[in-house]
Amino acid sequence: MSDRPCLHWLPPRPDDWRTRLKALSERGASAESWTEAIGLANHDLDFTATNALAGVVGRVFTAEALPFVESRPERLAVLSSSTTSHLLPGLVVGALRRGIRLTAQENDYGLYRESLTEDGGWLADFRPTSVLFALDTRHLARGATDCRTRADAEALIDRTLVGLRALWARARDRFAAKVLQQTPIPCLPRLMGSNEHRNPASAAALVARMNVRIREIADEDGVDLVALDDRVARDGLSAWYDVAFWLKAKQEIALPAAPMFGDLVARILAARQGRSAKCLVLDLDNTLWGGVVGDEGPLGVALGEGSALGEAFLSVQAYARDLRRRGVVLAVCSKNDEEIARSVFRENPDMVLKESDISCFVANWTDKATNLREIARRLNLGIDSLVFLDDNPFERGLVRRELPMVFVPELPAAPEGYVAALADSGCFEATTLTEEDLARVEYYRADRPSLDIPIEATDLEGHLADLQMVLTWGHIDEKTLARTTQLINKTNQFNLTTRRHGEEEVRALAVDPHSLCLWFRLADRYGDHGLIAVVIARKSPSEAEVFEVDTWLMSCRVLGRRVEQAVLEVLVAAVRAKGGRVLHGIYRRTAKNDMVHDLYGRLGFETVAEEPGEIRSRLGLSEFDTFSPPIVVREVVG
Repeated sequence: MSDRPCLHWLPPRPDDWRTRLKALSERGASAESWTEAIGLANHDLDFTATNALAGVVGRVFTAEALPFVESRPERLAVLSSSTTSHLLPGLVVGALRRGIRLTAQENDYGLYRESLTEDGGWLADFRPTSVLFALDTRHLARGATDCRTRADAEALIDRTLVGLRALWARARDRFAAKVLQQTPIPCLPRLMGSNEHRNPASAAALVARMNVRIREIADEDGVDLVALDDRVARDGLSAWYDVAFWLKAKQEIALPAAPMFGDLVARILAARQGRSAKCLVLDLDNTLWGGVVGDEGPLGVALGEGSALGEAFLSVQAYARDLRRRGVVLAVCSKNDEEIARSVFRENPDMVLKESDISCFVANWTDKATNLREIARRLNLGIDSLVFLDDNPFERGLVRRELPMVFVPELPAAPEGYVAALADSGCFEATTLTEEDLARVEYYRADRPSLDIPIEATDLEGHLADLQMVLTWGHIDEKTLARTTQLINKTNQFNLTTRRHGEEEVRALAVDPHSLCLWFRLADRYGDHGLIAVVIARKSPSEAEVFEVDTWLMSCRVLGRRVEQAVLEVLVAAVRAKGGRVLHGIYRRTAKNDMVHDLYGRLGFETVAEEPGEIRSRLGLSEFDTFSPPIVVREVVG
C-alpha cells in the first residue's frame, strides 16, 4: 500500500505535540483549552495521532454546546453499509480544525436503512443535525453483473438512485438534518480495461456512470457530496483502499485514509455554517513571482511562459484570479516599498492578476501579523476570515503564532506545489454558489469611496443623503433561502444573538404564520451592496401581542449609514401587521459582537433585564417614533 493521503497543507506535528496533548487532557473545559485543542488539530496528523486527539477532546469537552465556542455544535449520524467506526475520530478532529464541536455516531453493521425508518432507536435519541450516507461501492453496485444490456444497467442505476433519494428525504423530513452523500470510490476490478464502458455487466463502469448521476440528483435535492471519487483520482486508489482491510474487517476506506476522510466531511459542515474563509492574502516576492522585485525590477522577476519557474508562478496567479471570480476577496501583504511592489502589476505584461483585482494592498516594512490585522480592519472582515499565502517559513510561523485564527497553508519548497496546497486545504470550500458570492468582491474594495463614511465628515446627514441609498426588503422564500441562511451562519460582528439556523430551520420559520423572516438589500449611487441584513422575529407562545427578535444581523460594510434604523421601521410595521404591540430584543455577548451591545438602547428600546453576557430590552410599538433616515425603502413582493 502507498503512503497515506497526507494533509500536506498543514505543518508537520511538532516534537512537543504529545506533551501538549497530555497537558490538555489534564485541563478542564475552557476557552484556552479549546484554542489549544484547535492548535493541536492543525497539523498533519496520522491515524494514531488523530484518534488520540479525538479521545482527549471527547473527555475534556463533554458538553455538546460550549459557551466559548461560537460555532453551532454538530451531531453527525454516519449511516453505512460497511464498517466505519474507524472513521469517527477523524470526523471529530476535522471539525475541530474549523472550530466546530462535533459528535458522531454510526449504525450497527449494515443496518442503516432500519436505523432511519424504525420508530425510536439510537438515531431518534441522537437527534442528528447532519446525516452522512457512507454506502460502500459494492453495496451500490450489487446486481451489476446480471445486466445484459445497456438498458439493464441504466434501469439498475435508476432503481438505486430512487432508493437513495427516498433515504435523503426521510433523513431531512424526520430530523430536519443536512444530508451528505459519499460518492462511491472506483475500487472494483475491470474486465475490458480502457473500453470497460462497453460492457453492460461491468460493475466498475456502472459505478462511474452512477457517480455522474449522483451529482445530478444531489444538485436537484440540495444534498452535499463528499467526493471521494475525485479525491481517490488525485491520491491514487491504493492510498484509500486496501483489499486486505475489506476482506478482514469490511473497511472500504483504509485506516491511514481516515484523517483525510474526516477533513473532507468536516469542511462541508463548516461551509454550511459559513465558516469557510472569505479573503486570500498574498505575499508577493517568490509567491506571486520569482525573485525580489526590489533587486530584479518589475520586468526582471521570474514570471510568464517559456520557463517552468515562470509558468509555476502564473498558475498561482491564475488560481487566485479564479477564486476572485468565485467571490473570494484578494489582498496583498508584502514587506516591500509600496511603489516598487505595485510596479510589477503596472509594468509587467505577464501579470495575470491586475492591480484592480486586489481589494486591499498593504506593502511596508511592518511585521505581517500587524499588517494582517490592518487588512481585516480595512475590509471589515473578521481576522478568522483570512487565508495567508507566503513562501517564507519564518513569516508563516510568525503569523501562526501571533494570529492562530488565520489559516496559513504549509507550502512546499517549489512553487509548482503552491496551488495544490491551497486547493487541497478546503479553506474556501463552498456548498452553494450564489449571485451574491460572485459579486462579493465589489463590496470589499478597501479603496472604494462608497464603503466607508469619513468619520471626520462635518455634514454627516448631507453625506448620507448624497449616497442616494435604496433599501429593498421582502419575506424569505425559496429564492432567497440559500443566501439568507449563508449570511445567518457566517455573520459574527453585527449579530445580536449569533444564533445559527440551518436551511431547513429557516425554511420552516419562513412558512410559520407566527414568525417574520425578512431580508434586506442596499444599493446606493456607487452600486448594489447585495443582501446586507436578515431579521427573524417570532410571536411569543404565551403573549399574543408580543414578538421577540430571534435573529438580527447586518453586514459590517454598511455600518454608519443608519440602515439599522430603516430596518427597525420595516420590522415594526411588519409586527404591527401581524397584531403585535410589543417587541422584545435580546443581545447575547460573544467574543466578536461587542459593537452592537447597546444597539437596542440606541434604537429606543428600554432595558428590562441585564445579566452577564445578556441584555433583554423592550419596545412598546405605540410609543415608537420613526427615525426617517435618508434611505428610500421599498418592499419586494413575490
